Amino acid sequence: MESGAPVDLRQNQPHTARMYDYYLGGQDHYSADAEAAEKVVATWPGVRTAAQQNRAFIHRVTRFLANAGIRQFLDIGTGIPTEPNLHQVAQEVAPDARVVYVDNDPIVLVHARALMISSPEGRTNYISADVTTPEAILDAPGLHETLDLTRPVAVSLNALMHFVPDEQDAYGIIETLMKRFVPGSYLVMTHVTPDFDPAAIGTVVEIYRRSGLPCQVRTRDEFARFFDGMELIEPGVEVPHRWHPDGVAPPKKMDAQVSAYAAIARK
Repeated sequence: MESGAPVDLRQNQPHTARMYDYYLGGQDHYSADAEAAEKVVATWPGVRTAAQQNRAFIHRVTRFLANAGIRQFLDIGTGIPTEPNLHQVAQEVAPDARVVYVDNDPIVLVHARALMISSPEGRTNYISADVTTPEAILDAPGLHETLDLTRPVAVSLNALMHFVPDEQDAYGIIETLMKRFVPGSYLVMTHVTPDFDPAAIGTVVEIYRRSGLPCQVRTRDEFARFFDGMELIEPGVEVPHRWHPDGVAPPKKMDAQVSAYAAIARK
């Protein structure tokens, strides 16, 4: 696990990971996070459902990839640990799976030990880094100590890239990341969209921005562009709760509650 200077939790500044923890009903957030998150909940009551469905998608897609033979995972924008974590899901299918977690929230670093408890056959690691500096992730010793980059890697950026606006070169970041991985690697993403409830989601964007947090939601076509040059895996771009659901597919009315897209693609 890589860490640097003493941890500054920046308790007076809302952070996306801690707000997400609030939506999930967790306890690892501060009053600034809760205050901003409550404004989002008041505008978009479905945000709690969206967070839950995002987690459920992560579990399903991780099992899907592990069953498809993927044994290496890079999870960027990990968030505060919530069991089961990605490595626990992957190692339940493939005990030898290796997972590297990446996040820039200092509170995630504080809890990172929970992400380091691997199966004996597998391995996990944690890198403190920001997705907007992809080279720092790709060059981190912890990545190369844990993953074999001559073999396929599943790169996950779930509920993350809507916090990277176009002026921060969102598409270029994904291109930079995926260039470093061999054919047969996968890109996994979820992303909030205005397509189902533009008024509410537009207000949510402004709440984040007024809280000092960059935010840009994207349409279906804009989301699909992240996967240019890769092979989308069936069913392609879909709402998270209907991407290979367990059991009966959720009702259509849930689409506006979740207001997000999900997809995976193979390089």
